[in-house]
Amino acid sequence: MFVNLTDVLTNEDKVISKQIEAELTQISIGGEVFPVVHKTPIQFTFNNLGKGRARIDGTGEMVFAMSCDRCLKPVEEKLQLEFSREVFAPDRIAETSDENDDQGFMDGYELDVEGLLANEIVINWPMKVLCKPDCKGICLQCGKDLNTGTCECDTFVPDPRMAVIKDIFNANKEV
Repeated sequence: MFVNLTDVLTNEDKVISKQIEAELTQISIGGEVFPVVHKTPIQFTFNNLGKGRARIDGTGEMVFAMSCDRCLKPVEEKLQLEFSREVFAPDRIAETSDENDDQGFMDGYELDVEGLLANEIVINWPMKVLCKPDCKGICLQCGKDLNTGTCECDTFVPDPRMAVIKDIFNANKEV
């Protein structure tokens, strides 16, 4: 969806507020696709900051379906989006190229709402998602969910610094 910002970028002290329903149904991050489970309309405020400059403020909420990073159970993760971006008219971009190289969501005087939202989602994406704060994960050997109980796997990890000595004893062992 595109929003025309000609009025805001060309008229000083112009302020426009809009509520826009996001059309995003999924997002792809790191080669994985995450579907949108729930979303609220995004509240935008477009504010002129001077000739050919405007600020875009937005707030909204999106819920994505993903997996717990430790036990792989399905989890719904809520992202609270609050952003503020400054955009420039096409004739002003050359003057401000150092400041604003990230105007990929602007096409002339048109704002690509989906591009802006996708950018903000990636910026706010959580580093780790857990089903609960004390999730124990899965056993590295048998794959059992350790939140439901312990398994009988041997969890002893030998000290790698002692591997050479172990090899010497195994080589001199009588059969």
